[in-house]
Amino acid sequence: MAERTGGGRTAIVIGGGLAGMLAVTALRGHVDAITVVERDRYPAEQVFRKGVPQARHLHVLLSGGQRALDELLPGTVAALTEAGARSLSMPRDLVTRTPTGWQRRFDDRRHPALSVTRPVLDAVVRERVLRAAAESPTRVEVLEATEAVGLTGDARRVTGVTVRSRSGEGGARPERMLPADLAVDASGRASRTPQWYAALGREAPREEKVDSGLAYATRMYRPSDPAAEPEIGVNVPCWPACPRGAAYVPVEGGNWLLTLSGVRGHHPPTDEAEFIAFSATVGDPYVHELLAGAEPVSPVHGFRDTCNRRRRFERPGAAPEGFLVLGDANCTFNPVYGQGMSVAALGALALRDTLADSGPLRPGATARAQRAVSRAAEPAWRAAIGADRPYTGDGDSTVGLGERLTTWYIERLSARAAVDRVVGGAFRDVFCLTAPPSRLMAPRILLRTVFLPRRPGLPRPPAAVERA
Repeated sequence: MAERTGGGRTAIVIGGGLAGMLAVTALRGHVDAITVVERDRYPAEQVFRKGVPQARHLHVLLSGGQRALDELLPGTVAALTEAGARSLSMPRDLVTRTPTGWQRRFDDRRHPALSVTRPVLDAVVRERVLRAAAESPTRVEVLEATEAVGLTGDARRVTGVTVRSRSGEGGARPERMLPADLAVDASGRASRTPQWYAALGREAPREEKVDSGLAYATRMYRPSDPAAEPEIGVNVPCWPACPRGAAYVPVEGGNWLLTLSGVRGHHPPTDEAEFIAFSATVGDPYVHELLAGAEPVSPVHGFRDTCNRRRRFERPGAAPEGFLVLGDANCTFNPVYGQGMSVAALGALALRDTLADSGPLRPGATARAQRAVSRAAEPAWRAAIGADRPYTGDGDSTVGLGERLTTWYIERLSARAAVDRVVGGAFRDVFCLTAPPSRLMAPRILLRTVFLPRRPGLPRPPAAVERA
């Protein structure tokens, strides 16, 4: 890529949310200047903003995502904890109700999950990203209340981004072109890159979708008596015989988030009375019982855009030179699995490491980085579509023997993981994105899963913690 006269190498990041801020961190030091194009205005305080439609719901940063975040921005996990985020060791502090019963509370401290509301997470990460940028040679400018409306260049190479202001009086607003050596789409689920490709004369990349039809609704609660706060967070996921689920997890400020979920025909209501009634119909009565000792502190908020969607930008020829797609714009998951933020951090880390190995924006560097971003998302993608496939309504006519065997094995392994510290440890290694899925096929895990007798889980959430 030709260096720009006087201005050095430049990059534009479309989207100033979590993925966009992490992209800034990944690019810092590899370009001379970064412009962030953000549709919203950042709030002065830690409050919910319209441009993050999923913000009012439960957000969990898995241990794999925490490691990536701290490698990108050292000290950020500690800063989030200082801001009130709750660290929940799985399964000591956060237990799951499986179809066969509750899992045991092994004191396995290798996988803390960070539970935090989105405004706190975004504010802490954004402040640390921009402070680190101010102390680096890379100049960073954030254009708030500005939307990206297209890409400049041609089918072979992207040369910049067309933007327009969203502030001021109504009526047509002028567009302007921002030239750049690299454009990064970190705009999230609502990414318009497929439409922008058409304007460049390119075909949109192949898209894969797995849609369970799940929807969920969330309400914030506070224990009526702070001294009687529940000891653990709980998760009651849907399963084929019980298509309704719930999660009740603490966040900062002494509050708890209750998320109710359901697949097609079982969507949770947003009416407050019906919301409470729905909580009594999920796969275990425990969550509904907890509400007797809690007071609501927010309305009920619903969310339905839970389709797993992956655009194959990493395929040969799928992306023009000088263009990269990161985070939910590249691969978005059913949010109920809590993987999206962690995958965004892992993708940004993959981008940074690829640029460090390839050199600063040399030809082909973005294609290599896009492949690395895709590899970072692969384990989470496989887990999400595997869990959602039974609810798609596609039937079994196209499912081969291999996929049926895999489904059988994973179902048996999940049940075993709830009661077996060895299998459970491997399961959490993969679920928390710290080990590849092949860990689940290791001889020791396979033998314990297939040949040990099947045992039920516990009838109630366990009070006792067992040594792992």
